[in-house]
Amino acid sequence: MAGGVKKPVNIFKLKDLDEPQGVFNWRLWFAVISFALLGAARGIDEGLISGAFNSADFKASIDYESYDAVDQANIKANVSAMVQIGSVGGALIAFLLCDRIGRIWATRVLCTIWAIGIAVFMVGGAQGNLGAIYAGRFIAGLGVGQTPVVGPIYIAEIAPASIRGLCTCFFTGAVYIGIVLAYFTNYGCHINLPDSSHNQWLVPTSLHIMFSGIILILSIFQHESPRYLVKQGKSDKATEVMSWLRQQPADSEYIVSEISNIQAALDHEMEALKGVGWLGSFKEMFLVPSNLYRIYLTSMVQFLSQWSGAGSITLYAPDLFAILGITGSEEGLLVTAVFGLVKLFAALMCALFLVDVIGRKRALLTGITLQSLAMIYVAAFLTAVPELGVVEDFVLPDHQKGASRGAIAMIYVSGFGWALGWNSMQYLLTAELFPLRIRALATSWAMTLHFANQYGNSRAVPNMLLPNVDGGISPKGTFWCFAAVTIVGGAWVWFFVPETSGRSLESMDRLFDLPWYRIGLHGNKDADQKDMAYDEKQRMAEEERSGVQEMELKRDV
Repeated sequence: MAGGVKKPVNIFKLKDLDEPQGVFNWRLWFAVISFALLGAARGIDEGLISGAFNSADFKASIDYESYDAVDQANIKANVSAMVQIGSVGGALIAFLLCDRIGRIWATRVLCTIWAIGIAVFMVGGAQGNLGAIYAGRFIAGLGVGQTPVVGPIYIAEIAPASIRGLCTCFFTGAVYIGIVLAYFTNYGCHINLPDSSHNQWLVPTSLHIMFSGIILILSIFQHESPRYLVKQGKSDKATEVMSWLRQQPADSEYIVSEISNIQAALDHEMEALKGVGWLGSFKEMFLVPSNLYRIYLTSMVQFLSQWSGAGSITLYAPDLFAILGITGSEEGLLVTAVFGLVKLFAALMCALFLVDVIGRKRALLTGITLQSLAMIYVAAFLTAVPELGVVEDFVLPDHQKGASRGAIAMIYVSGFGWALGWNSMQYLLTAELFPLRIRALATSWAMTLHFANQYGNSRAVPNMLLPNVDGGISPKGTFWCFAAVTIVGGAWVWFFVPETSGRSLESMDRLFDLPWYRIGLHGNKDADQKDMAYDEKQRMAEEERSGVQEMELKRDV
């Protein structure tokens, strides 16, 4: 098809898809995995920082116990959230790097910044210098903040439309690989290294350095995105790279058609904005109605997903499990590590079986439903036992222990739903919605909002969990807040988010031709009709060209 929706994907029968033989080859998967590993940056950070605060040596280094409860909450929130505030700056500059030096070199730059920041954090932590800890995590954030811009953009631009969701969800899967590695490394170091050793938290932190180095090395073996090369006026090079990725001859109908569609879409965008200068991308984003709706979608996705609370549960999992009745730091770290495995399993399910099979929207609504039910249960349990997390040394009554185990299970369910829904879609939808000319800028905008909201939520949660007398809203209030946001998010998705599964990046415009209030419920059906009309027009044009060529051949003879 020229640009429309293709049949659902069965990952075990990719050969049955409407693609030439050889398209799904090792070169494609190697490129996807190389850039998907960028997702591990966030996962490692979210999983590791809670382990640092469970290390007696780290807390002793910064004299943590000398502060009162409110100051301790502020220090934990500041250290945890400093990567997020740095990531806001990283996401802002990511589009400049992506568009100026390309996706490959942007990856190399962010890996270098990421590693330098972590090195400063490790030195500052060993010396007990809180200022250096903040600075190091902020610098690391400048690199980490670029990963959800560069990674999903590159993957979406090289993946065939029929499996773009699967390929982009590899990035989400890498987030959870990072989380699982971080959680289990924390647990292993806690039980095998002495509490008085810096290595108890330095060894897990070194995962940052390892992954940034691995990704940097892998980038050496990759080619620049064909769509970026077309944008740079290097169509011949783009054809060469696309041919290499797809393992098809450069002059084959498949490669020629794909490059032609990319060039035609770019020419259309450039013609529409001819003569507007360097402000053209910003004007196209905010003044073209269809793009403005896309900005609205990606902005709301970031706001609703981050304030649903699941990201903070990942960040502060040991503390939340302690509130729900898990005693002992070793037990808390083990339960937290299992939590990471549950989220990884959900992310793999989403990538392999759902996102390209049942569609983005259904997968998202399924995840949100699970997350809502889990948040409501935990909030209700904390309302029934309001002393948890509020009264120091409170002992849970025996008759409430069954409900406590249920609440712990529901934290797992919330993580499963989050990985299935919001966390996959916040990257995938952003990467595939926008035209090529503004894709990097728009993704950068979305990820800036992503990290700004993540910073706000992760910075607020330790204080929200405090008792009312200390200025918080208590654990029960915190989870009722998360439940309310999650339910509102589900309703919003139902009415306003269109289905994008199987659609080529160049055909996304046809989803947004309807009035804004009809796009969410009717956009995909309308776009399918336009796809059929477009395909018929292309077929007739091809027949006309063939007829003209045949007549010219007869005349020459």
